[in-house]
Amino acid sequence: MKKHPEQISLENKLIDLFEANKDAIFSDEPQSVRNSRMGAIEQFKNNGFPLVTQELWRGTDLSKILSNDYHQFLTQDEEGVDLSKLFVCEVHNFDTEILSLLNGWFVNGSKKIKTLPNGVVMGSIAEAMKTHPEIIEKYYNQSERIGEQSFTSLNSALAQDGVFIYVPDNVQVDKAIQMISIINHDENLLVQNKNLVILGKNSSLTLVHCDDSTNKRASFNNSVTEVFVDENARLDHYKLQNLNNNSSLINSTYFSVAGNANVSTNAISLNGGLIRNNVYVALNGEGANADVYGVYLMDKRQHIDNYVFIDHKMPNCTSNELFKGILDEEAKGVFNGHILVHKDAQKTNAFQNNKNILLTDTASIDTKPFLEIYADDVKCSHGATVGQLDNDAMFYLRTRGISENNARMLLMYAFAAEVINKISIEALQSRIDDMVKKRLRGELSICETCVLHCGSPENEIHFDIDMSKI
Repeated sequence: MKKHPEQISLENKLIDLFEANKDAIFSDEPQSVRNSRMGAIEQFKNNGFPLVTQELWRGTDLSKILSNDYHQFLTQDEEGVDLSKLFVCEVHNFDTEILSLLNGWFVNGSKKIKTLPNGVVMGSIAEAMKTHPEIIEKYYNQSERIGEQSFTSLNSALAQDGVFIYVPDNVQVDKAIQMISIINHDENLLVQNKNLVILGKNSSLTLVHCDDSTNKRASFNNSVTEVFVDENARLDHYKLQNLNNNSSLINSTYFSVAGNANVSTNAISLNGGLIRNNVYVALNGEGANADVYGVYLMDKRQHIDNYVFIDHKMPNCTSNELFKGILDEEAKGVFNGHILVHKDAQKTNAFQNNKNILLTDTASIDTKPFLEIYADDVKCSHGATVGQLDNDAMFYLRTRGISENNARMLLMYAFAAEVINKISIEALQSRIDDMVKKRLRGELSICETCVLHCGSPENEIHFDIDMSKI
């Protein structure tokens, strides 16, 4: 398959952008970062954007979105912006440290990086390159497999800014940190953020990463996040995506997990024209564990693609993977799950499951769970289901006096709730629960007759339903 002329034009435009700015803008970065940029742009020159003929992109055709005329700005023009006038995060009773990115640039007031009394450092990664170069040199672009994908190479070459979080050894961060990336511009923006999160030994952190857009422009966000979790550390990670139908998001997250460390990550995709979530988990130490969850609600002609690669490299490691999707109208979903168990990774427990509901004959899902096992003492399983709402369950609810629309919503909500209930923060779980209800309700019913009274406990209607029969 040949590339479209517009795709080649965008590739050349980005390569020219790098060549024109590599000396003027990137000159004050650590040498290791500059070397990384130079190597990454050469990889992108050789590979370009992925084609639908490539195995990992077989279900996602990027030619249409890459034909837009995007602009990327390598100098910041977002100074003095009042974010409260653009975006308010509506999670009640959720007290967090907020780190905001607007159009790809860190905009948390005048102080771009700060150190808390417990030694936690957070702020702009561009600023961290100046204030903490020794940490940057040790971790930046050091995730395994980070150079294998074209979009990651492009990001490594042209990343403009991002969030930096460093948690020292033995520090428990009690207050969750919330990374909010907002796109609000009168041009079609290409935004490339590079985030770096480091947890020291015996530390813990809750991290919430939100992507949102406040207008209808055709934006393209190519985001890469590297996460290093040292021995006995724990990370609770949430990724919330609620973008307009003209937006595209390629979100790549790399988790490096040391011995006896625990990572839980949950991706909630509610809206977006095209979303691709790449999740790479390397279990590098004995006793490491990763729980990887996701739920996606897509309609119209929205497209969601989840690619998950879990690399079991050491003995006695565990991973649990569950993704659930509801697709309506002409929406399309793709799921590729790959679990690799190395020869020496004995006593591995790895479980993978993808479940989907298609509400129309025109909605579709391509699902491919995959195990690659070279050890002989393991417990591994994988599976996928694609179906419609259960007629017997619908009948059961209808006989209890529930309307057809409300019965459909209850079944869909119960289906999605299995993943939502894995959110450990009560306030966040309540908010996501509320957003999912609204997402389902808005397409299928009017508020006055809906049994899912989002955010209105005083009006909530309760039914005594035996959920075991659903």
